[in-house]
Amino acid sequence: MKNLVSKYNIILASQSPRRQKLLKEIVPEFEIRTKDYDESFDADIPALEVAPYLSVIKAKAFRPDLTDNDLLITADTTVVLNDEVINKPAGRREAIEMISKLAGNMHTVVSGVSVSTTSRIETFSSHTQVYFDEISQYEIEHYVDRYEPYDKAGSYGIQEWIGYIGINKIDGCYYNVMGLPLNALYKELKTF
Repeated sequence: MKNLVSKYNIILASQSPRRQKLLKEIVPEFEIRTKDYDESFDADIPALEVAPYLSVIKAKAFRPDLTDNDLLITADTTVVLNDEVINKPAGRREAIEMISKLAGNMHTVVSGVSVSTTSRIETFSSHTQVYFDEISQYEIEHYVDRYEPYDKAGSYGIQEWIGYIGINKIDGCYYNVMGLPLNALYKELKTF
């Protein structure tokens, strides 16, 4: 990673404090940039392909501003239940409804990640199956009221109380569920 840091000015295009904290674990120095862009997607895109599609959209929004020594990381994470993308909730009621849908079911968390320079863009996705126990209405409301998970896809953070008491198993990368699949990203960065 030392060669990568000396070769490139690494940029994370994300407002997510979780992504920022996770990336710091494998890349000691990077810059954070944010920009508004259209996060909408065509309903015809298969649910499991939405996250990588959005990571490319983010990358394209930033690429015109890159210099030759910049390396840009963009990511998007979606929660998919029965071929339906469960986005971020608009408020308390929607957060409670989302977690109620996930309770007692398995869903897939997909992170799409794009790594870009001025001459190259590589995109990959990571999939993790998450198994929720049945959760009572009281537990769901307690979580939503205490943690206000309105900035999280699917209305929950695996690293928070709901994850401790409600998730009985995952199949795949834990950090992917937090929003950045570190193992896969590290491998991708080594190719640059």
